[in-house]
Amino acid sequence: MDRLANTVRPYAWGSPTALPELLGTAPTGEPQAEMWMGAHPGAPSRLDRGAGPVSLADVIDADPEAELGAATVRAFGPRLPFLLKLLAAGSPLSLQVHPDLAQARAGFADEERRGVPIDAGHRNYKDAHHKPELIVALTPFDGLCGFRHPAQSADLWAGLGVDDLKPYVDLLRATPEEDALREVLTAVLSAEHHAIADTVERAAEAAGRRAAEGGPYAADYAAYAGIAHHYPGDPGVLAAMLLNHVQLQPGEALFLGAGIPHAYLSGLGVELMANSDNVLRCGLTPKHVDVPELLRVVRFEAGDAGVLRPEAVDGEEIYETPIDEFRLSRFALAPGAAPRPLASDTPQILLCTGGRVRVRGEGADAGGGVGAGGELTLSPGESVFVRPGERLTIAGEGTLFRATVVV
Repeated sequence: MDRLANTVRPYAWGSPTALPELLGTAPTGEPQAEMWMGAHPGAPSRLDRGAGPVSLADVIDADPEAELGAATVRAFGPRLPFLLKLLAAGSPLSLQVHPDLAQARAGFADEERRGVPIDAGHRNYKDAHHKPELIVALTPFDGLCGFRHPAQSADLWAGLGVDDLKPYVDLLRATPEEDALREVLTAVLSAEHHAIADTVERAAEAAGRRAAEGGPYAADYAAYAGIAHHYPGDPGVLAAMLLNHVQLQPGEALFLGAGIPHAYLSGLGVELMANSDNVLRCGLTPKHVDVPELLRVVRFEAGDAGVLRPEAVDGEEIYETPIDEFRLSRFALAPGAAPRPLASDTPQILLCTGGRVRVRGEGADAGGGVGAGGELTLSPGESVFVRPGERLTIAGEGTLFRATVVV
């Protein structure tokens, strides 16, 4: 196993305090949004096997089967197929959706054929992979996930008392579900900017008043008013008002599959995703919004947000998802408990989020790292990369997340 040195990304929406509090470091005064653990080329983790720090991406490239295992390479190619993050949202992230695998492959091939530069601001598909995501709350965590039932959105919008919204309310009440969602989202995102900005401002002011008055939608109105404070006049505010507002408690999770509109609003969590950069944005961002392509990818299906809770299997709490590129589980280690064996034929990243966890190598080392008889102690925010076939035990008092793949 190898202790990882990881990069913190200072995106503007990041909290200046949440990650430093977890890591036990002093705030810098700047936003600290995400800590990346993995081999993504944008900020790969680093490790040291005795010859100085090297990128995990370069280590994998040099010998994919040794680092990932033959089965993982056969299933996903010579790359680590997931990216693990600590995510600290101090303000809303962009409202977005991700393509499915077929859409990603087709979109990437099309933009390559048309010669769209990979770093162009208007490019939609950076790679040929899909990007399902799982977020697990470490603190109370607010987000948006999936469409509300149109009748509920109609009631919520009608409660704002904004005349400009009445045509949308009528559509939501009188049109079949999928058509209603499609027509309203299309109208909001395609409207002339000055007109829709005025409507957004009036809706935001009304949402703030309704939140203060209380009632069944008070928390939702407060969330939407908060979004509008960060993105005044943005049509994405109205798009957000079509979505479920979710308040996760620590340990609860959301799975974001292809085509599901979503945004994170505030809180600290562990995020695990397929290793891709493909994002189509609906708003709440100064970045490119490709409305026609977005509407082609969005799944216009209403329902609840589907909050996940882990299922305990032999002491390992597993967050079940329907994809194979990643699998996330959690261990709550009690003081004085016997060391727990931990072995896998797939690559793993282990992340401590609380207490202190001892990770001890019990099997022969494949070369470099901490092998047989070696031990590392992890504090909150610290992580290790474990190659397939390494036998470990974990002990101590704390919380340990385990990210791996399904093959």
